[in-house]
Amino acid sequence: MNSPIDPNQNHLLGALLDTEFDRLAPHLELVSMLLGDVLYESGGKLQYVYFPVTAIVSLHYLLENGGSSEIAGVGNEGLVGVSLFMGGDTTPSRAIVQTGGLGYRLKAHILMEEFNRAGPLLRLLLRYTQALLTQMSQTAVCNRHHSVEQQLCRWLLLTLDRMSGNDLTITQELIANMLGVRREGVTEAAGKLQNYGFISYRRGHITVIDRLGLEDHVCECYGVVKKEFARLLSDAPQRQGKDLSVAPVAVVRKTGYIHGSIQGSL
Repeated sequence: MNSPIDPNQNHLLGALLDTEFDRLAPHLELVSMLLGDVLYESGGKLQYVYFPVTAIVSLHYLLENGGSSEIAGVGNEGLVGVSLFMGGDTTPSRAIVQTGGLGYRLKAHILMEEFNRAGPLLRLLLRYTQALLTQMSQTAVCNRHHSVEQQLCRWLLLTLDRMSGNDLTITQELIANMLGVRREGVTEAAGKLQNYGFISYRRGHITVIDRLGLEDHVCECYGVVKKEFARLLSDAPQRQGKDLSVAPVAVVRKTGYIHGSIQGSL
């Protein structure tokens, strides 16, 4: 049975001109991505780029001692694998699925063939990369200067922007890994947000009850990132009517990579 998922639900694919989309469409492969799946490891050669639709991917920078923290998130607004067309075949970050769902993958050489045409796709991807760099730099500033409570608000809002609902399947341990803080700090911050009436949570789930409350409580970092994405990408026309009927394939797996849900509880 065909999936109702459409490539145009990814904003970058939806912004391509018909001629560009028609060249890429036969090579787009719909893939399932489960929580904890690693799309590429630090230092690994990029064989594919990924265009999430309902999945959300977290980019982590890894330290020598094994620690890590999120430097950016990617959902249906973008793609995973910008280092490919920025001149490198590898990246020091790890891409791990934060929210399970579906997305499209494209072989690296196919994207580079289109990128090297130096047409609208090149300009679109470079503008997206500038927005992504803003998210990375703002994340670094936020993690250094703002409270865990404010960081959690920022992370929740950016995640909600990439989702159709307000219920997140996630553990406090995973959030702590994302923010690079102790789990106890996340427990305290989540408790305060629940007491304010902004969220409710139970084991492995967070439901946002009052988004406006989160927006009033969050630091300026969320607004900076959102405005920059809008400034750089909001004028990209979203193409309608193109369809690509592709059935989901098996979950992407790479030998030697770490898979499965990250354990922990709310």
